Amino acid sequence: MTAQITSPNNPGHTASWYAWSANDKTIRPTLEGDIEADICVVGAGFTGLSAALTLVEKGYSVVVLESERIGFGASGRNGGQIVNGYSRDIDTISRRYGPEKAARLAAMSLEGGEIIRERVARYSIACDLRHGGFFAAFTEKQVRDMEVLKATWEKHGHSGLEMVPKAETGKYVKSDRYAGGMIDRLGGHIHPLNYVLGEAAAIESQGGRIFENSRALKIATGTAPSVTTAKGSVKAKYVLVCGNAYLGETLPELSGRMMPVSSQIVTTEPLDAGLIEGLLPADYCVEDANYVLDYYRRTADNRLLYGGGIGYGGRDPKDIVAYIRPNLLKTFPQLEGVKIDFAWSGNFALTLTRIPHIGRLSPSVYFSHGDSGHGVTTTQLLGRILGEAVSGQAERFDVWASLPNLPFPGGKTFRVPLTVLGAWWYGLRDRLGV
Repeated sequence: MTAQITSPNNPGHTASWYAWSANDKTIRPTLEGDIEADICVVGAGFTGLSAALTLVEKGYSVVVLESERIGFGASGRNGGQIVNGYSRDIDTISRRYGPEKAARLAAMSLEGGEIIRERVARYSIACDLRHGGFFAAFTEKQVRDMEVLKATWEKHGHSGLEMVPKAETGKYVKSDRYAGGMIDRLGGHIHPLNYVLGEAAAIESQGGRIFENSRALKIATGTAPSVTTAKGSVKAKYVLVCGNAYLGETLPELSGRMMPVSSQIVTTEPLDAGLIEGLLPADYCVEDANYVLDYYRRTADNRLLYGGGIGYGGRDPKDIVAYIRPNLLKTFPQLEGVKIDFAWSGNFALTLTRIPHIGRLSPSVYFSHGDSGHGVTTTQLLGRILGEAVSGQAERFDVWASLPNLPFPGGKTFRVPLTVLGAWWYGLRDRLGV
C-alpha cells in the first residue's frame, strides 16, 4: 500500500487519517484581485496561523495566503505529539551559543505546549487534546542520557519529568523492547489538522481573512512589501514568510538554507477498546530515543497511529506500509495481521544546526522555518514571537535571529548524501548501543 495523493473526502489534502477525520472540510476562497492589510502571512500552517492569531488578537488586519489547503503540509500530517524543547538540547545550545542565550531559549521552551493548551481552552478547539508523553529507552545508555536530560531541564524550571524503570514501563506502553524511559507530564498529543483548523476559525472570527489555493509567486521585500499570486496581490505593512518545507523556490535565499525531510505514518483500523487501552494504558504519546526514531499514540477512535523513518530531500519509500510495519510489529507483535487503513508522509524543514531559522529579509519582511522535527510546539512559540516583533516587541525575536544559520555543505547538490551519511553513522551507534 502506497500513500494516496488526494483525500477522497477532503480534496486538496493528502489521503491521511487526519484529512479523513477533519472537523472542517470547508474550502476557503482563492485570492482574486488586489487587496490591502496590515500583515500578510504566507503559509497557513502552524507557524503562520500562530502568528496570524497573535496579531488579530492585537487588533491588526491580517491576510493569510495558503498555496494549497489550511494545514496541507507538515502541520496537518505530523504525529501530533506535544514534545517540549527543541531538536537540540539546552546543553548543546549552551556550548554553541553561550549560556546566556541558552538560558533565554530554555525560558521559552515550554511555551509552545502552553499556547496549544491555552488556545484549545479559549477557542474550544476540538482536537482530541490528551496530556502526557513517554520517552522510551532501548538501552541503559539511553536511560542514563535521559537522566542527564532530566537534570538539565529541571535547572531551567521543568518540573514535570519523571524517570520510569523497566519494571514500570508497562504503565505507559506494553512492549518488551524498552529498558526504561521518562515521562513528561507537560507533553501530550492532539489531532494536528483539527488544531490548525481551529486556529484558522479563531482568526476568521476576529476578522482575519484566509485564502487557499493562493500560492505566493513573488514577494516584494522592499519598503512597500507585497505578495503576488496568480490571480491577485496583497499590499501590506509587513509580510511574514512561514512556508517552511513547502515554501518552494519563491525565496531561494531561504529555501537554500533548509532541506525538506519526509517522515511516514500509518494508522491501523479501529481496534477493540480493550486492546488499544492495553497497549497504551495511560493514553500518553510515545517516542523512542534512537536518532532515527519511531513515534506512536492512540487516536480518539481507537486506532494506533505509528510513524517513523526518514527521507532526506523529501523522498518517500515506494511502499509506506511495508516500510513502517516491521517496526510496528517489533513494538506490538500482537498486532500481526491488523489492517492498515491509512498511510501517508509529510515533509518537515531541517536546518544544518537543527535549530529554527528566524529573521528578517528586510525591515518589513520576516520569516521563520526549520523546526527540524520539533515543530508542533516550536512553531506555536515562534509564530507568537513573529507577531510580537511586528507589533514592536522584538526582544525575544532578536534572541532567535542572533543565532547563526549555516548553509548545508555542498549546497543543494550534496546536502542530501552528506546528511544521509551522518544519519547512517548515528543510526549505527543506536544499533551498537554506543
